[in-house]
Amino acid sequence: MVEFAFNNKVYTVTKTSLFQVNYRREPRIGFDIRKKGKNEKAEEFVGEMKEKYEEARAALVKSQEEMKRQTDRSRKEIEEYRVGDKVLISTKDISMELIKRVIKKLTEKFIGPYVVRKIVS
Repeated sequence: MVEFAFNNKVYTVTKTSLFQVNYRREPRIGFDIRKKGKNEKAEEFVGEMKEKYEEARAALVKSQEEMKRQTDRSRKEIEEYRVGDKVLISTKDISMELIKRVIKKLTEKFIGPYVVRKIVS
């Protein structure tokens, strides 16, 4: 019952239910008698469902683009290092024994500068 309620809920982004987006029709609540033959209402229904599917798809694509744009605002370009560049190395993940300091609080945040001799990846 919970799954039915979850799948039948109309979402604000797609403006349709998850069931309708996945199966291109509303879920059957009771039983219905299927008739054989060509039915104008059925063809009309199929046309409406295709329209709703395309609208939901367009809404999802638009929402995805907006989310990507918002995420990309906080990202910055990475620096590409070349052989011969001088770099500082963060001591954040280096053990205290390698740095030879007793008190972590007094340790430098970066060590170096070191010259790049080889690009690994």
